[in-house]
Amino acid sequence: MQLSLYAAAFAALAFPAFAQDAPIRQTIQSQLDAMQADDFPTAYTFASPTIKRVFGPVENFEAMVKKGYPMVWQHQAVKMLELRTVAGNLWQRVMVTDATGRTYLLDYKMIETPDGWQIDAVQLLPQAGVGA
Repeated sequence: MQLSLYAAAFAALAFPAFAQDAPIRQTIQSQLDAMQADDFPTAYTFASPTIKRVFGPVENFEAMVKKGYPMVWQHQAVKMLELRTVAGNLWQRVMVTDATGRTYLLDYKMIETPDGWQIDAVQLLPQAGVGA
C-alpha cells in the first residue's frame, strides 16, 4: 500500500501536466464546439483575462477567429495531442481538420484562473515541409 502511495506521489510530481489533461482538453473542446455553433459569446468565456483585454468586445474576438483561424471556427474534426510544459507554461497541441479536409496543428497556451482553465494564446504551427 505504501509503495503505491509513493509511486502516485512521484508520478504527480514528475508529470504535473498530466494531472491537468482532462480539464484543459475539455476547455479547448468546449470553445471549439461553441465556435462551430457560432456561439462566440460562449466561446469567449474560455479566453483568459489577457485575451479579453487585447480584443475587448466579443465581436472583435469573433472577427479575429473568423479571419485568422477559420480552421477552428469551421472544423470537422479535432484531435488532442500532447500536453507539455515549456518554460513553465502548459501548452496543449491540437490537430484540427477544417471543412475542406485539410489538417492543421495548433498550440494552446493554458492558464489556471479562479474560473478554471482558460486559453491564454493560440499558435498556428507551420505546415510540415513549408518554409525557408
